[in-house]
Amino acid sequence: MSSKRDYYEILGLSRECSSEELRRVYRREVLKHHPDRNQGDAAAEGRLKELNEAFQVLSDEEKRRIYDQFGHAGLEGGAGQGGMGDVFSHMQDLFAEMFSGSMPFGSNPRQRRGADLSVQVRLTLREAAFGRKREVSVRAPSACGDCGGSGAKAGSKPETCPQCRGAGQVSNTRGFVMFTSTCPRCRGVGRVVKHACPTCAGQGAVERVRKVNVSFPAGIDAGNRLRVPGQGMPGPSNTPAGDLYVEVDVEADPRFERDGVDLITRAHVQFTDAALGAQIQVPGLEAEDEEAVVTVTLPPGTQSGEVFPLKGRGIPRLDGRGRGTLVVVVQVDVPTALTTRARELLEQLSEELRGAGATSGKRAAAAK
Repeated sequence: MSSKRDYYEILGLSRECSSEELRRVYRREVLKHHPDRNQGDAAAEGRLKELNEAFQVLSDEEKRRIYDQFGHAGLEGGAGQGGMGDVFSHMQDLFAEMFSGSMPFGSNPRQRRGADLSVQVRLTLREAAFGRKREVSVRAPSACGDCGGSGAKAGSKPETCPQCRGAGQVSNTRGFVMFTSTCPRCRGVGRVVKHACPTCAGQGAVERVRKVNVSFPAGIDAGNRLRVPGQGMPGPSNTPAGDLYVEVDVEADPRFERDGVDLITRAHVQFTDAALGAQIQVPGLEAEDEEAVVTVTLPPGTQSGEVFPLKGRGIPRLDGRGRGTLVVVVQVDVPTALTTRARELLEQLSEELRGAGATSGKRAAAAK
């Protein structure tokens, strides 16, 4: 009978554990028993080997099936007998996952891309509502025309980096764990320039202002961001360029307040129009007509602050499914300067309204 410990027991897991749970526990235990944390501890080193062997078997679907059915005996002949080379392999994969910001192990440094750029563009409310195409000025490095972006002087070309031998990465061993990082000499490109292009000083790019056509969709709002692929910084040594991100701002419009897809406008009316009822015109927002107006009918007795919603007169929705609402808020204006005749008429109106109020009160009392 084998004297080896059960692999599930080593990892402290049940036989029904998922692959995700297996990997999570393995990662935690490896960090716990890492040699840097347990210097001179032979037991920790033995524990790490044990963990690696268990993980090597249980993370392989076929080996796990055999082990679950036949135990250690089913794996005799080499399967699951992980040596130090297996430790390196698993540990490299593990630390590639764990340490963000470094290049993943096994990746190709030549697949790097240029950095992204960001610019801000201010639109009018009408432009944001109905969309438009605009040329956006971008001041940023662009591929050097003299060297074609290689950074090398005409008649020469970049050479393989002697430090990483073109891999773009260098490795260092600590204990029996191998750490890989970006090559400091070529910065992960894998090539170096011996004879630099005089125009770009070997950078492969020169700063200039260029125009980028950007399409702003109807319904866009302040704070929205558009991505224009491939219009960012050029990548090193002719690798793909980054992206351009356009941050949208919208100018304030004195006629409207925007609330999502709805517009709010305030209509100032005389108190006589509010009392008697009237048709008034308020500003509208249309794609082609800057002087567009909308007619609103006020019923007699309209109060200040009363709201009249006009559906389908607001901002177009980004998904193209109609428009929001134009909300008309009535503001009844009270005159601050009166002529003698206007004062007389108002006094007569006041007397009339008092009389009407008194009559209404008597009728109400009699009805009781």
